[in-house]
Amino acid sequence: MFLELLTFAFLLLLPILFRFSSDPNPKTSKLPKSYPIIGTFPSLYKNHRRRLPWFTDLLRTSPSNTFTLHHSLGRRFVVTANPTVVQHILKTNFPNYQKGETFRTTLAELLGDGIFNADGDNWKFQRQVSSHEFNTKSLRKFVEQVVDTELSNRLIPILSASAASSSVLDFQDILQRFGFDNICRIAFGYDPDYLLPSLPEAKFAVAFDEALQISSDRFRLPHPVWKLKRALGIGSEKRLRAVVSEVREFAKTIVREKKRDLSEAKALESVDLLSRFLSTGHTDEKFVTDIVISFILAGRDTTSAALTWFFWLLSQNPRVENEILTEINEAASSESAAGKGYDEVKEMVYTHAALCESMRLYPPVPTDSKQAANDDVLPDGTKVKKGMSVMYHVYAMGRMEELWGADWAEYRPERWLEREERGAHKWKFVGRDTYSYPVFQAGPRICLGKEMAFLQMKRVVSAVLKRFKVVPREREGGAQPELLSYLTAKMKGGLPVAVLERA
Repeated sequence: MFLELLTFAFLLLLPILFRFSSDPNPKTSKLPKSYPIIGTFPSLYKNHRRRLPWFTDLLRTSPSNTFTLHHSLGRRFVVTANPTVVQHILKTNFPNYQKGETFRTTLAELLGDGIFNADGDNWKFQRQVSSHEFNTKSLRKFVEQVVDTELSNRLIPILSASAASSSVLDFQDILQRFGFDNICRIAFGYDPDYLLPSLPEAKFAVAFDEALQISSDRFRLPHPVWKLKRALGIGSEKRLRAVVSEVREFAKTIVREKKRDLSEAKALESVDLLSRFLSTGHTDEKFVTDIVISFILAGRDTTSAALTWFFWLLSQNPRVENEILTEINEAASSESAAGKGYDEVKEMVYTHAALCESMRLYPPVPTDSKQAANDDVLPDGTKVKKGMSVMYHVYAMGRMEELWGADWAEYRPERWLEREERGAHKWKFVGRDTYSYPVFQAGPRICLGKEMAFLQMKRVVSAVLKRFKVVPREREGGAQPELLSYLTAKMKGGLPVAVLERA
């Protein structure tokens, strides 16, 4: 209790501390000033609205693209944009760098012991079970069917109606609704009907969104603060308890209904993930609820965030849009276009590169952290003590000249491509190693749904651009949109667009 009271007292003194602490100049290599007890918390707090670009500037000026910051109450953490360090924590010394107690405790209410909040044997077991299911052709086919149904029955009609009425849509909201319907059908076999012309406030979707945001905000506060609020049942923690209860009770209800159907029919016709887990004998209610909620988290906002920034970047780069249109039209006129699915999207090489380039600049998960189980020394010489967090900064890594060249700020899909033969027209995709581009994580925890995410994104891009031109409305003062970082990224203020039918 003493630490909690001390932290509250410190927060009351923040305005006075700010008078005597200068905001660090991001153009210099000097790290923010650290004070006794409170560490660099004043600077962290002052820069919390621009932490992504601030950390990026600090990383650029660090000789090894890695630095250590003193937080409050003696806590320290490491931030890196160094691929060698990323490989060390995600692969070479993987057993030492886990989600950790801090991360698991922070997200325990929402995710429970699900795969994205698990370590050790629990994680290995869930990974093994999930990996088997994700590699089945029947699940891939099911994903294709779900995406195609959502496109033809919901997304395209809504865009067509908007074009006909000349109305403005928040395209970020539309894509989030599209993504939520998709992942709920894939994970649960349940359709929340979130992407309808009326744009309804689906109870489960709203509760999940609020639970995710409040849980994310915990990472920005000293742990004693949100833990005290939770113990007292006040403020955001009171609200979190209510919305998490809604989410988990809803999920449990679906699990129970699926289990009842299984016991009655002895087999399930549905091929969603929940049905698959239950059919293979994994019937523990908490286990399947936790793991399916984790997959909803993984698939809900990641693809919609990637596509939101992708369509905005296309509007700023008409040359790239024209290249993608050419590829879409060529695929539609070729014989291979008759067979939709993985084979079709594999031919969309330029589109694939354009999506990778978009996620380089605006990654759906801008940062991720691991916690050290034991003392360690990173490849660049940085010392890590047991219990310290090491954050690899995906957003900053996409903006490092050392990795991407002097033109890193340019949106250029060609950096991912080369011609198959000299003088040939056809492109060949040239990927980057996952430790320089950890957008889908890397090592043993690399994203299981990566290929399905690309399938979904390419199908959306093809279906939308074939019929429509998406034109973002100009922001006040001509400002560029701002990336907000929670557990996943969002565009501040959404993406208001006009939708125009192509001739």
